[in-house]
Amino acid sequence: MESKIKNDINDCLNNLSNEARELYLDRQIPVLANPPSPLEFYRDYVSANKPVLINNAINHWPALTKWNNDYLRKNIGDREVTVAVTPNGYADAITDQKFVLPEQRQLKFSHFLDIIEKPKAENGVLYVQKQNSNLTDEFVSIIGDVDTQISWGSEAFNKRPDAVNFWMGDERAITSMHRDHYENLYCVVRGKLFDVGTFKEVDGRFIIEPNEDMDKVPWIAIDPLSPDYARYPKYRRAEPIEVTVKAGQLLYLPSLWFHHVRQSHACIAVNYWYDMEFDIKYNYYKCVEALVDIVK
Repeated sequence: MESKIKNDINDCLNNLSNEARELYLDRQIPVLANPPSPLEFYRDYVSANKPVLINNAINHWPALTKWNNDYLRKNIGDREVTVAVTPNGYADAITDQKFVLPEQRQLKFSHFLDIIEKPKAENGVLYVQKQNSNLTDEFVSIIGDVDTQISWGSEAFNKRPDAVNFWMGDERAITSMHRDHYENLYCVVRGKLFDVGTFKEVDGRFIIEPNEDMDKVPWIAIDPLSPDYARYPKYRRAEPIEVTVKAGQLLYLPSLWFHHVRQSHACIAVNYWYDMEFDIKYNYYKCVEALVDIVK
């Protein structure tokens, strides 16, 4: 009887997935020529929980023309910033069946740029990705080159962003697949787009140092670039949507969407996180999540 119930739930979840793709999910992420009004944005994308790529939303930013390495070196080169360091480019990811955090280093930004410009294997992979509104803290001296919020987004969400983050890394820095409890307005300025441990470099090589002070972390172990179908056979049903976000474009990524990010050489991005609404959609989401756990 229990097996039949699990099979029935599994069939219902498969039907839900198929019907969602057929009825409302776009096969490709739509592209808008210009920013929508707050009402259009909320009605067509936020309420529908659908991503959208938007042109001409940040073309007035001085950062688009100013933020080359020479400018950044001159304006913030002497400032110490927090840099994530890993041996493989995967910060906050599953490694050796552990959720592994990057090593955090305080480096002068000019030193970070030196390594980005001439990477060496022994340096590991460096990525500016501290997600605590670092643009308004460690990079405050260049914040005048961008907007402190996306006005039509803030009006649609009826709040200011909880965090504004600065991201910079090369093509080796990868964001592993995950989801966030935030509405994400992701703006590219330059480029294209378990048990717990922490990477630590010791004598020129990286080890995983246990972190017993943290609770276990639920994370996505699947690498969508090389999925292990033998271990995760149901991932064959996944139909990823790929989008390239170029310099000057803004991507709206709804809360709770699983995503995986690769970038081109020396990519720079600024993103705005707005806390999601824990409303009826979240109610439905938690119900589906609980049903998925039953049929695992």
